[in-house]
Amino acid sequence: MTQLLDQIAGVVGPQGLLTGEDVSGRAADFMGMTHVQAKAIVRPASTAALSEVMKLCHAAGQSVVPAGGYTGLVHGADCQPDDIQISLERMRSIEAIDPVGRTMTVGAGCPVQAVQEAAAEAGLKFAVDWGARGTATVGGGISTNAGGNSVVRYGMMRDNVLGIEAVLADGTVISAMNSLLKNNAAYDLKQLFIGSEGTLGIVTRAVLKLHSAPLSTNTALLALESFDAVQALFVHVGKRLGAMLTSFEVMWNSFYQLIAIDTGDHNPPLPGRHAYYVIVEAGGTDQERDGALFEAVLGEALEQGIAVDAVIAASKAQAEQIWAIRDDIKSLTMRTMPAVTFDVSLPIVAMDGYVRQLEQNARAALGESMKLVVFGHIGDGNLHIILGAQPFTPETRHKIEELVYSALVPHRGSVSAEHGIGLEKRDWLQITRSPEELALMRRLKVAMDPTNILNPGKVLA
Repeated sequence: MTQLLDQIAGVVGPQGLLTGEDVSGRAADFMGMTHVQAKAIVRPASTAALSEVMKLCHAAGQSVVPAGGYTGLVHGADCQPDDIQISLERMRSIEAIDPVGRTMTVGAGCPVQAVQEAAAEAGLKFAVDWGARGTATVGGGISTNAGGNSVVRYGMMRDNVLGIEAVLADGTVISAMNSLLKNNAAYDLKQLFIGSEGTLGIVTRAVLKLHSAPLSTNTALLALESFDAVQALFVHVGKRLGAMLTSFEVMWNSFYQLIAIDTGDHNPPLPGRHAYYVIVEAGGTDQERDGALFEAVLGEALEQGIAVDAVIAASKAQAEQIWAIRDDIKSLTMRTMPAVTFDVSLPIVAMDGYVRQLEQNARAALGESMKLVVFGHIGDGNLHIILGAQPFTPETRHKIEELVYSALVPHRGSVSAEHGIGLEKRDWLQITRSPEELALMRRLKVAMDPTNILNPGKVLA
């Protein structure tokens, strides 16, 4: 290993290689509860440098684990003591913005928020957005096919990436930096890397798709008393707002009461006595006209008895206060642990029955110590679930996972809506994927990484 690290240092320079306490002192998760266990961290400053590093690692049979902003929730960047971690934190430049073609070329280590801010300065919008935007990186978002708060209008990361550059296990560089919206020239190779969690190659650069920035944004929080009403509201605002509808986020009372009321960290816009809370956001081209339409649509929901209470943000600051409740994942984590976090998807019409059955089964299996919190991007079929019980043993954890995942089967749901598989969900992947699909995935992995050095053990056993 020492000889290999000396060779790598010769490629990346003294700033590009960390060892010893510079490695072990680094947090390996966004909460800072764990630390990196790798033998070394390599920080290349270019695709060419990473290519040379991977050639060396391939020849030595050295395992490598790519890492982004450590905001993932499925242990997709966990290292073993003999692994080398690859960090792209030095590849964070915004190389170019095309305001006419509406594209941006960036390094994979660039934080998502930096991309959003650069796009906004150009009068454009990078539409993939989630709470960890300040820390999460473009490369991490691509590798997990991140979703977030605006999928109902703009789609997931896969829908907002036009081209990528990636380094394969043997150091080969695949430069598919397409900037064309329409390019039907045979296989779309970038799709191999989007969502593959660094198991097929390491993304180093990307061409991102941008959108015209909305000239108006309207945000509201509504209270509802039944999931039938939640569905009715989704249909109603979808019909009346059309393509303007950007977000439709639902918080069960278990989430809203815990975060908006109990923490004392937020000024709750609505009291905590209702069954469901929905954030509706819409973007358009005329603030006065769009604001009037937005207010009318929500007024109709109240008049029709779909919603029982509502507050419309009168300023950007008030909108941010509403979103701060939904995005306060750190407080949620601190107040619910130990527990298991889930990120599942299933048809919207099946969600109420699924959650009710899960709560009933969990209480019967886990006892009165069971705690269940539910929220999610309901507009795109995504539920986030936190489920815990005492004593929190490995056996309890397995039982919790079995309760959540087995109940998805009748609904043809997915064990991962947007967070990926990593180690956390690897053993449950067969819930979602057929034996034939899994076999094809393994064939791809063997073909592209025959010595299994790229993020070994993640996604596929």
